[in-house]
Amino acid sequence: MSALPRRDAILLAAATFAATGLGTLRSAPAAAAAPGWNDDWAAAAYAANPAAATASGAESSALGPGAAFDGNPSTRFASNFADDAWIRIDLGTTIRVTGVTLVWEAAYGSRYVVEVSANGTSWTPVYAENAGTGGTVTIHTYPRPSLARYVRMRGLQRATPYGYSLYAFQVFGSVPTPAATATANLALGKPAFGNYYQDAGHTPQNAFDGGVPNPLTGDATRWASDWNDNRWIAVDLGAGARITGFDLYWESAYAVDYRIEVSQDNQNWQTVYQPSAAEVARRAADVGTPGSSTGIHDAITLPSAVTGRYVRLQGLRRRSFYNPAPATAQFGYSLYEFQVWGTGGSAAADYAPPPADPAGTYQTVFFDDFTGPGLDRSKWRVVVTGSTMGSVNGEAQAYIDDSSTLRVSDSQLVITPRYVPGGYAAPGGGTYHFTSARIDTSHAVNFTYGRVSARIRMTVGDGFWPAFWLLGSNVDDPSVSWPGCGETDIMENIGYATWTSSSLHGPGYSADGNIGAIENFPAGQGIDGWHVYSVEWTPSGMRFSLDGVQYLELLRAKIEATRGAWVFDHDQYVILNFALGGAYPAGYNQVATPYWGLPQSSVDKVAAGGVNLAVDWVRVEQMR
Repeated sequence: MSALPRRDAILLAAATFAATGLGTLRSAPAAAAAPGWNDDWAAAAYAANPAAATASGAESSALGPGAAFDGNPSTRFASNFADDAWIRIDLGTTIRVTGVTLVWEAAYGSRYVVEVSANGTSWTPVYAENAGTGGTVTIHTYPRPSLARYVRMRGLQRATPYGYSLYAFQVFGSVPTPAATATANLALGKPAFGNYYQDAGHTPQNAFDGGVPNPLTGDATRWASDWNDNRWIAVDLGAGARITGFDLYWESAYAVDYRIEVSQDNQNWQTVYQPSAAEVARRAADVGTPGSSTGIHDAITLPSAVTGRYVRLQGLRRRSFYNPAPATAQFGYSLYEFQVWGTGGSAAADYAPPPADPAGTYQTVFFDDFTGPGLDRSKWRVVVTGSTMGSVNGEAQAYIDDSSTLRVSDSQLVITPRYVPGGYAAPGGGTYHFTSARIDTSHAVNFTYGRVSARIRMTVGDGFWPAFWLLGSNVDDPSVSWPGCGETDIMENIGYATWTSSSLHGPGYSADGNIGAIENFPAGQGIDGWHVYSVEWTPSGMRFSLDGVQYLELLRAKIEATRGAWVFDHDQYVILNFALGGAYPAGYNQVATPYWGLPQSSVDKVAAGGVNLAVDWVRVEQMR
């Protein structure tokens, strides 16, 4: 799934259209100014009061903290030479901080946090860096608490012997609308929510920051869902409100049909507006092409005021595009701004903190050491291509349930791919020249958080693709699917003797854009020896280990701020499989024949026999 492409769009003045008795579209007035949505609040605060910029210390008077906020790209701040050095800005007023940009000089931080505070004393992290490489770092705060007057960068570890050095420290956001006695946009700066969004640069919060480009075109701050009709975006007004209308400023990927709902408790919802059948038909007929399509403005006045604290837009049907004609395609919903008009509400609402890591000691909740006479099918499901699943990733094999590819022997699980030169006909159609095996715990063991480990040995061969991984248990829900379900690759190997890889896949970081790393074995070791591959999965992140030594830590706070939604707070299940060729191997070996990602030398190895994935044991532990 690729990101929503940028498309040219022009403002289409909204005519008045008949709608249901739940509300009407009205002629669009000029958009009210929303000061600050694309301004650097830190620069403004420093310009108004140079004393607003402070630091733990500076290398010299010429390199003081103000140089990070002066808007001059050639000046810089350089801290005192200490790992725990910090720099902060007093914005002078409380805003919802939606983004922070750090522009590092060569003396950057390898580990640091960006924090916000209402009082300059109690701090809340909005970003955590554990493997910094300098350069320009763009941080999005959603969905972390971010109502703040103060923002700081607090160092944890320097990458060089010098202090931390920043050319720029920028802060973006908006002032939340306070409790209103006169009609106002009650949604401005309030905490937003949604189910699935494309990436960290297109979160639900973007639809409530005041950003309305004129004309409605380009990639200005906007919410963009993933490619599914059943997507929603909501806002917490902070307190009960009397609501009289809405303004929706859509990018060209607008909703053909949708509902606007209100709620007092965020559980029970009342529909207050839905486009009429005629309006839905008109929008559906406007197909166009991605490069020439237009954004629209829905200006909605309710026939009578409604009360509620929460407001939600529930998408029902996305617009279609010719891409290229006559074929059509649909992207996600794309909304620049969602304004809620009325009185009441409050400026006090904020996001809840993420769940805390569990306490206790690890206890085994699942274990299999394959000591029985065969595979324990009360623990493992055997996957069959054409029945359980279809082909994926351009791989060459079909998964079958047969002792030729899957057996338990000498207290080991052994998966052995086979070459079938005459072809294997899979159930439901499709012919394959290789068979292999894939098993999972989806019918027996699904769990949230824990430490997952296996002792494994593999065969070296270019394009062989054995894997030990976790997949979100909601993958088969059509309203979720992949990568919204989340995928945790504990160990993947594509035939290279001296390294394996680990990664995460989710919205905004899937397929080739996944987040992960290669782990090289110590000298003299490789995949053909027995090794223990593990992941420790907690609400705060994933920590991958080889033989008990951690080599990769992927932090939730970093992923949310820079890549996309953290989709790992729900059940996953364990998978073991052996694939042949496909996208991942081909990306490295560039082999196209005789099979994509699988050279003739590896075909010959499979045909000769003895290629396998051997598993000594699998263990799942959880805190108790």
